Amino acid sequence: MKAASVKQIKDELKHRSKDDLLDLCLHLSKFKKENKELLSYLLFDVDNESGYIIDIKSEIDGQFEEININSYFYIKKSIRKILRNIKKYIRYSKKKETEAELLIYFCQKLKDMTPSMKDNVTLHNIFLRQIELTKKVVSSLHEDLQYDYGEMINELLEY
Repeated sequence: MKAASVKQIKDELKHRSKDDLLDLCLHLSKFKKENKELLSYLLFDVDNESGYIIDIKSEIDGQFEEININSYFYIKKSIRKILRNIKKYIRYSKKKETEAELLIYFCQKLKDMTPSMKDNVTLHNIFLRQIELTKKVVSSLHEDLQYDYGEMINELLEY
């Protein structure tokens, strides 16, 4: 089955009634977990971005506490999973400030983690890639925010 384009879907949704749209949204939310998470964000968290960021940070804290530190293999696997989740939440928000804040928080947690990420090349490279991505995101923000986030990034790079 070939999926319709976004324009075709948009045109079709314009012709649907309010009840039909409600049914479609509910059906979509039952189909996949990500759809439900996105609808939850759009309905409940879009007006309270700071609360959304706080919730995600607490989830990140919990995920870092659950990391199996017996070997770097399990650490790397867990770090990649955490980063995947963060990227998903960033896609929901689409706000550069949220993206910068969450990536900086992730890098801070990774830097403070024991055993140290400096002892593993892969973890260190993940850290450096996220720092570069954060710099790129921050460069598109307002000058005041660029300065504030730039200071945070510089603190992360100090060993």
